[in-house]
Amino acid sequence: MLKLDLSNASSFLPQDYLTSRMDALEKARVMLAEHNGPGGDFTGWVRLPVDYDKEEFARIQAAAEKIRADSDVLVVIGIGGSYLGARAVIELLGSADHKLAPNKPEIFFAGNGLSTDAMCELMDYLEGKDWSINIISKSGTTTEPAVAFRIFKNLLEEKYGKEGARKRIYATTDAHKGALKGLADGEGYEEFVVPDAVGGRFSVLTAVGLLPIACAGIDIAALMEGAAQAMEELARPGADNPAWQYAAARHALYTGGKKVEILAAYEPSFRFFGEWWKQLYGESEGKEGKGLFPASVEFTADLHSMGQYIQEGERLMFETVVRFDKSRGSITIPHDPDNVDGLNFLAGKELSFVAEQAMRGTLLAHVDGGVPNLVVTVPGRCEKSVGWLIYFFEYACGLSGYLLEVNPFNQPGVEAYKNNMYALLGKPGYEDRKAELEARLG
Repeated sequence: MLKLDLSNASSFLPQDYLTSRMDALEKARVMLAEHNGPGGDFTGWVRLPVDYDKEEFARIQAAAEKIRADSDVLVVIGIGGSYLGARAVIELLGSADHKLAPNKPEIFFAGNGLSTDAMCELMDYLEGKDWSINIISKSGTTTEPAVAFRIFKNLLEEKYGKEGARKRIYATTDAHKGALKGLADGEGYEEFVVPDAVGGRFSVLTAVGLLPIACAGIDIAALMEGAAQAMEELARPGADNPAWQYAAARHALYTGGKKVEILAAYEPSFRFFGEWWKQLYGESEGKEGKGLFPASVEFTADLHSMGQYIQEGERLMFETVVRFDKSRGSITIPHDPDNVDGLNFLAGKELSFVAEQAMRGTLLAHVDGGVPNLVVTVPGRCEKSVGWLIYFFEYACGLSGYLLEVNPFNQPGVEAYKNNMYALLGKPGYEDRKAELEARLG
């Protein structure tokens, strides 16, 4: 299903880049399979594509059908892993342009920031429309989604009354504890589970991602089928395993001096997949003073902005290019009798052919400029391919973290900004820290 081409990185890699890491990769494979490595309590995602809760899966499908029948808009409230995966899949399999997305209901994401303007715009848009909420939070106390949920819950209750609103609120949260769990139990919201053994950035194939994805009309059974195929193939150890090759290559490039990995694609709808991938790798590897910095670009658009730096800036990066083998449609470039733009040499050619040559030319230019390129090819923008791609990056991330000798499944650094924010907002118990921070800020 997925092909990895390292030929345009071979001149930057030592010949033994893979063989010298085989023992470490095997050790990483065993730790992931047996859940006994650092952070092993959070490796429930490894077998998730086959070991998921089938009863809950059916409830997700039924809830999605209800939302699709009674709502013009679904407001998905969550931050980080509680929204990036769902948005990545919905846009990649739909459209990056909200006006062109074939979704009914329309799906908007809130609670991933603190912008008053963005909140007001969405509230105005909801006027006169039927809508529902999917609140996604393991604890229910993370500031951004908790504030958004307060606001939209109040708005929903004003429109439908308390009883009507509770039938339009779907809570994806902890199975046993937490503020949101308590509220959902008390109010009678339909509930779905954030599994204990699956961290947020690996949760797209749980109810966290699957409910919004299903509401967008996407076949989540096919998505899981693609992920299950990937799980089966990538569990096989050996030098021909693309996840082993990818993890080894990026680790070799990192130890060889590359510090930035740029994920690139030639589809605008891939943008939020890149955002999901950045959290996956940044939060998994960026600790203990280690890790590649994950960045993403959209080609060819960013060739006219970031292209100069990639071509001739500091030589600290490599690119991983995701390529979709087939387009969904066909466009032929017309002939222009006046040939004002000088492009009649392209007349009669498919637009997809032009895009492919642009990709090939860019790849070679960047390699010549000192930027290794790894190319990941998937058949097309369909559920099975995207399920495969998700699992490939997740599994390679687990291997990569263990090669780096960090715990890929914690995120201790995330708490620093939260503690400062709580203090400055005046949260009880943070009084001393508040005074100290305000003195520093002047």
